[in-house]
Amino acid sequence: MKHFFLIAGLVATSVVAQAEVVKIELPVETAVYKSGPGADLANAQCLTCHSADYILMQPPMPAKFWKGAVDKMIGKYAAPIPTNSVDALVEYFAKNYGTETNTPSNTVVTQVITQPSGALDGEAVATKMGCFNCHAEDKKIGPAYKAVAAKYKGNKEGPEKIAHQITHGGSGQWGTVPMPQFDSLSAAEIKAVSDWILAQ
Repeated sequence: MKHFFLIAGLVATSVVAQAEVVKIELPVETAVYKSGPGADLANAQCLTCHSADYILMQPPMPAKFWKGAVDKMIGKYAAPIPTNSVDALVEYFAKNYGTETNTPSNTVVTQVITQPSGALDGEAVATKMGCFNCHAEDKKIGPAYKAVAAKYKGNKEGPEKIAHQITHGGSGQWGTVPMPQFDSLSAAEIKAVSDWILAQ
């Protein structure tokens, strides 16, 4: 009986010694929300936790379904969606992914990007886009902005690298959690956010 346990122990040790670390690479996120009023809100509040594929794979559903989905994200998963944004978010999903999506229409949706006048507040833009859902000091999803500022301090390419990360998203800079792209921001908004981050 002793020999059995000795052999079993040696086999188990051998199997553990042969085990290798498996590296899993997720595909690059390519799905995006439809352009239109409310798309920025959806990008800011929804992409911080899951990809646009989550919405794209849903069948067309009425506004009541989308209201329930948003309420569930807030209630069960503690999504930090501001109360005053819920109706606008539901309206965006109902209009773009709801049951009326399948009705015939000759309307072409175009996104109008207005260039803001005057100086922009980078912190206000970051707040509007939901950046603090991941980048606050008490979050463990993305780096806090002070860490980003420290990384690029004195680096003349810092503003360009931060701007690229904002518009293209991606992962690997600070870990494996992918950052969504925010390519609907204007150049002035991106510069304002980048400058604000570097000033931390």
